[in-house]
Amino acid sequence: MNPTPSLIVAIPLICATAAFSLGLLFCLYRIAHAPGVSDRILALDTMVINVIALIVLYGMWLGSQVYFEASILIAMVGFVSTVAYCRFALRGDIIE
Repeated sequence: MNPTPSLIVAIPLICATAAFSLGLLFCLYRIAHAPGVSDRILALDTMVINVIALIVLYGMWLGSQVYFEASILIAMVGFVSTVAYCRFALRGDIIE
């Protein structure tokens, strides 16, 4: 486990982190100024994907596998929450 990656790995990791962070800011703007509920649901789902990508990039930076496992758990929770929110938006309740 090398705590500092080489320059060939560090530069793309920093660029990818900046790109996904910018994507998070765009999603926050979309949540605040979306015309409908469905647009906000999509923006929240995209935010979950961007956060997962940032966690994976951080795990690559540290060289630890724990962050990959955490990203899988967050992906599962994000999927279930998106489905539950969509069902609530369509039907008015989550459980039948």
